[in-house]
Amino acid sequence: MHPADLSTLLDPRVLADADRHAAAFARREPFRHVVIDDFFAADYAAQLLADFPPFERGNARNEAGELGGKSTVERIRELGAPYAALDDLIQSRAFLDLVSRLTGVPDLLYDPHYFGGGTHENREGQDLDAHVDFNRHPLENWHRRLNLIVYLNHDWDDAWGGSLELHSDPRSRDDQVRLVTPLFNRCVIFETTEWSWHGFSRITLPDARKDLTRRSIALYFYTRERPVEELADTHSTIYVDRPLPERFRPGLTLAEADVEELRVLLARRDQHNQRLYRDVADLTRQLGQAQEALRRGRLGRLRYFAARALAQLRRQ
Repeated sequence: MHPADLSTLLDPRVLADADRHAAAFARREPFRHVVIDDFFAADYAAQLLADFPPFERGNARNEAGELGGKSTVERIRELGAPYAALDDLIQSRAFLDLVSRLTGVPDLLYDPHYFGGGTHENREGQDLDAHVDFNRHPLENWHRRLNLIVYLNHDWDDAWGGSLELHSDPRSRDDQVRLVTPLFNRCVIFETTEWSWHGFSRITLPDARKDLTRRSIALYFYTRERPVEELADTHSTIYVDRPLPERFRPGLTLAEADVEELRVLLARRDQHNQRLYRDVADLTRQLGQAQEALRRGRLGRLRYFAARALAQLRRQ
């Protein structure tokens, strides 16, 4: 197997239908994206699933630092030969040029750090509120432009939750949502902008399928520049808390499942508020340190910025 050979690792229909996929990506329904079934060659997709890491191997801590139902492995090259071949493939010029052809985004860059990407596994009870992604690479300062996700689930039903939701605007009462069922070897590529809202509803599996998890490989691509109309101040991931379901109306008698859903929604909102409070506290502390450094003169400023740089390195 030549690791960078598109014709070996990708299904040949991906190349044959490239123009059709490019036309689908450009339609903006609700924003630019394309869904491609049978993305990898069948035997190669099977190898990726066979070598998918166990949940316990990944990082299962959420953005609040708490253990959760999502596990990620960013260093995919360490997962065995199929994932090493994938790493070689996605950084090859041939693959990057293919993704550019499908999306119209030129000069794509591969992320050797897999920041936020890699293998993702979500268990029963996990969800992901609608959000737009961080827009700059935290180390390279590149512009984040595209998400490419390949799902590895042989059996999935939209009724179980966990299907990818593409939103026109989750803050609007007129929000339009496109569902993408996370089925085996299905690839979705979508733009990363200030309006590419996406997430998935809480996974609630039937009693006979509680052993299932939602598995995927997430790959993110960058450019050094981006169109002026897409520019925004650097930001981290921006979430919109999931609204109350339509069934919560005057006269509803709450069942046990309704009460549990309310608990989950309130806990999620509290978690987001706590994260924002921590961010504000950190910014206030940094502002105080900067003001103190200015009072101490040039040497104080040098010490302050050196400490900031060291702290940034330790967080990576």
